[in-house]
This record gives sequence, C-alpha cells and structure tokens, in this order.
Amino acid sequence: MPVADDADALRVRTLFLSDIHLGTKGCQAELLLDFLREVDADEIYLVGDIVDGWKLRSGWYWPQAHNDVVQKLLRKVRKGSRLIYVPGNHDEFLRDFLDMHFGGIEVQDQVLHEAADGRRYLVIHGDQFDLVMRHAKWLAFLGDGAYEAALFVNTHLNRVRRRLGLTYWSLSAWAKLRVKNAVNFISRFEELLAAEARRLGADGVICGHIHHAASRDIDGLHYLNTGDWVESCTAIVEHYDGRMEVIRFTDRAAAAPPVPAGAPEPAGARGAPPVLGAPAGRRAVA
Repeated sequence: MPVADDADALRVRTLFLSDIHLGTKGCQAELLLDFLREVDADEIYLVGDIVDGWKLRSGWYWPQAHNDVVQKLLRKVRKGSRLIYVPGNHDEFLRDFLDMHFGGIEVQDQVLHEAADGRRYLVIHGDQFDLVMRHAKWLAFLGDGAYEAALFVNTHLNRVRRRLGLTYWSLSAWAKLRVKNAVNFISRFEELLAAEARRLGADGVICGHIHHAASRDIDGLHYLNTGDWVESCTAIVEHYDGRMEVIRFTDRAAAAPPVPAGAPEPAGARGAPPVLGAPAGRRAVA
C-alpha cells in the first residue's frame, strides 16, 4: 500500500483525473495541488489531456505550479501508487508510446478497470467518440480557440470574485449547459461511450474529454465523467467497497469555516477547500 503524504489524507482505492491541461493559463494547478495533498490512492488513472500539447506547440507556458503538479504525481508513484496514463487528443503525442513504461508510469490507450465490487469499467479519454474530432478536426481547433477566449474572461472574472470574497465560478461551464447544441452534444457523447463499454462487456465507463463531470445510469450501464481542472475542478474516486464518487473540489470552499480577521492564512492556496476527510455533511458530491 502506498505511503500517505499526509496522515489526514483521504485514502481511496483509485483516483481518476482528466483534462488538467498543463501548459495553459486556464489550468487550475494550485487547486489541483491542494486536492492532491488531501487524497492518496493505490492506483491513479490520468484519463487524457493532462498536458496540452496543442497549446504548447504554439507557445511555451509552464509556470512553477504546473511543474509542481507533475512532481506531486511522481512523488505518489515513488511512494507506491500505480499510475496509468490514458492519452487524450491534446496529449495524443503519447499514443506513439502505448504499452510502454516511463519511471513507473504506464501508457495505455484504454483500460478495463475492475473495481473492488467486481464491476468492470472501460477507462478511456473519449475523443475517439467525438464526431467533430473524427470528421472535422479543423473545427475542433477553431472551437479550442473560442474556448480559450471564454477561459480568459473566466480568469479575470474569478480574480474579481476572489477580491470580493466569493468562491470560484465557471462562466464557460455555466454557458455550456445553457446552449441547446452543447447539451445535445454531451448527451450524444455519453450514449456513444456507454454503447462502447457495453460492446466490450463492461459494467460502466469512466471518461473525460467534454469537461462535464457526471455519474449516471444509461440503460443499466454506469456512465462516469471525470470533468476537468480548468472549469469545474472535479475528479472521480473509487472507495475500498467499489463505490464510485464524483468530487467537486471547489464546492467545498463555500463550506469551509470562515477565517477570523487577522488570523494567519492556512498553508495552500487562498480560499482552499476544507480537508476531504472532513465529516460527510461538509462534502460536496455530484
């Protein structure tokens, strides 16, 4: 069993993360570091778009916090966690290295993960089932530019919200769920992934790609999406009884006890959410 970084850390059997987009200004690396300090897992799946190769090709952006995320994950591997990297479309360069190991990191195109309760989950990024990516990749690049513009506005909006003492809020995620075509796209994507998992004889699917965390039943198959660390700051954990849980990390900021005026700021990012091991009534779960 891996050695815990923190005695108070939440211990889980498996942690699933995707769509971190290291190398972009929209990446919420500081929040992710807080999360990784509070969670330890026997197995960690990186379910694609961890590094944004698309953006790094057009201009280098790699602040210290992004390097710290990489080092934190590697430290967990050194302490005994198994780490499986399933590439996505933004880090598709790693698909040239499938079935290879790098410093304890395994690279796989897709994996059938068996949970503690015996259920099997297809773990895959999901871009293979995005019809825009498959048939009009140029449109995906165009959409990526528009998305980046929305994230730019989102960054400055949340800077103002922090000064007002408000919690993180995603403009782009809010808009996505109010545009009919986006909602239809999400629904179609979920159905295609569920159908593929069913074809492979799995009981569920765990994916990323669309930056929309979810846990729901689709005709008897458990569909799970990890969300992202650009908009929603979400992850999936598997507990030791096989139960899967979607964690929305930023929601905890609203539940954190207020810091008395003049008190020293706790270690970690400003407005950091409370410890994941806190009583269940304070945990925000999808």
